[in-house]
Amino acid sequence: MRNRNERCNAVLADSYPFLNIFWTMMVFFAWVIWIYLIVIVLGDNFRRRDHNGWAKAAWTLFVIFLPLVGALVYMIARPTDDSALYA
Repeated sequence: MRNRNERCNAVLADSYPFLNIFWTMMVFFAWVIWIYLIVIVLGDNFRRRDHNGWAKAAWTLFVIFLPLVGALVYMIARPTDDSALYA
């Protein structure tokens, strides 16, 4: 039994300030966006008809082993797909 003069110590997130919560949310959603970007790049790579099998394999390995550089280079260097323009 507790004494009436004792205060109840509530467990609050006082050791984890708001900016840390905000930063954790930013990092979490950045990872979600990053995974989404990798999935979109790989999906676009395999959907293209102007790449042969070796080009698709090379781009896939490039994106898997160097994800940041691979995704950015793929998005910058890929030629426009003419079949997507007329579909």
